[in-house]
Amino acid sequence: MKKKFNRRDFMKITTTVAGGYAFSHLGIAQTYLNEEKPIRIGFVGVGDRGSYHLDAALGIEGVVVPAVCDIKNAHLYRAKRWVEDSGQSTPTLYGKSDTDFVRMCEQEDLDVVICSTSWKWHAPVCLAAMKNGKHAVSEVPIILTVDEAWEIVETSEKTGKWATLALEQALLESNYALHVLNMIQQGVFGDITHIVGGYVHDLRMVKFNPEAEPWRLQHSVDRNGNLYPDHPMNKIIAMMDINHGDRLDYLVSVSSGAAMLNEYAEQYYGDAHPYATQKMTQGDTNVSLIRTVKGKLITLNFDTNTPHPRGIYKVQGTRGAFIQGSGLGSHIYIDGISPESHQWEDSEKWLKEYQHPLIKNYNPAPRKNAIRGHGSQGKLTPLTWHLLVKALREEKMPFFDVYDSVTSSAVSPLSEMSVANKGQSVSFPDFTKGKWEKQLPISFD
Repeated sequence: MKKKFNRRDFMKITTTVAGGYAFSHLGIAQTYLNEEKPIRIGFVGVGDRGSYHLDAALGIEGVVVPAVCDIKNAHLYRAKRWVEDSGQSTPTLYGKSDTDFVRMCEQEDLDVVICSTSWKWHAPVCLAAMKNGKHAVSEVPIILTVDEAWEIVETSEKTGKWATLALEQALLESNYALHVLNMIQQGVFGDITHIVGGYVHDLRMVKFNPEAEPWRLQHSVDRNGNLYPDHPMNKIIAMMDINHGDRLDYLVSVSSGAAMLNEYAEQYYGDAHPYATQKMTQGDTNVSLIRTVKGKLITLNFDTNTPHPRGIYKVQGTRGAFIQGSGLGSHIYIDGISPESHQWEDSEKWLKEYQHPLIKNYNPAPRKNAIRGHGSQGKLTPLTWHLLVKALREEKMPFFDVYDSVTSSAVSPLSEMSVANKGQSVSFPDFTKGKWEKQLPISFD
């Protein structure tokens, strides 16, 4: 049995974090400023989210955008103008058909292709890039089927090129997750036993907005499962060492009935509107339970149809727990350390004490203008983009690798299988083919 975590342990760990742990990260802010080798990026899909990625990339020294692909001329020519306004040469435009990205991948000399299309094109774009000697980065999900997941893995291993979710990182973009990861890796919570998370986000208006994401509603019409697992899973994979010493073993998944989208459509469009009576397959709430080979448990919630604030995220370990919720703040409880027995304490001092070195040492110069598009409107280069360009310059796979990426997204089709079979357990494929046993925990060196 492990000893209880006491105040002496706390002081010892705090000293380690403040002292030697951060040394390997001190030079990260200068890495991508080396312009000896420009990073050549092609974009597929430059609508709302894609335009954000494009504008983020255009503000990074040494990054060039030779090609852009989109099926909408308005998006395509806006991207052309942004590239030209940044001082770069006019990019080659691809928009003849839904699959013109294949021609772009065949003809252009690129280091990486960024995919921000509707979901069904994510895997095809990644595969076209890798088969033509380019890396790929996709918005979530990177795959929709288990077969696509295996094809991504096998193509990457065959070509030596990778496809990842490097830019879709709730782990990096939240204001607490990296610090909690640091606490986990420093042993504050003991052994992690259970994490509760999910994508709990009221998207009813988005689903009924054909101008924004006309494809999103169709997934609710056609499918039933945990359809948007990647935001919580990229945090959970890092915090539980999934594919890095442990792996997902099996899941069970159940959904409630489907009523809220029809009710919403009737309320806003009237009972005669087609959406008011359109049969919706997706249950209003889905809960998926995932167990790892080493006995850890994940509770993954999915609800984008009901009225509510964002969901709750909880990390439970053998020595304590952390919980965070929209409007509820974040709290911590460490056995034998927290001031009141069985009472949460505010986590502010803990998060400050265990600020992740990656955050502490990342100080990019502010841009002249805020980044445009769907994402942060801030003037700082996003950490996700910094790490992607750093990986490309160093010719390394991003920290969230191809195996992590397909594992994260594969929750979706596997949950659909379980729901369709009344919550029957479904085995999780080992996409690493045994490599998980020797892989070190995720780090940012």
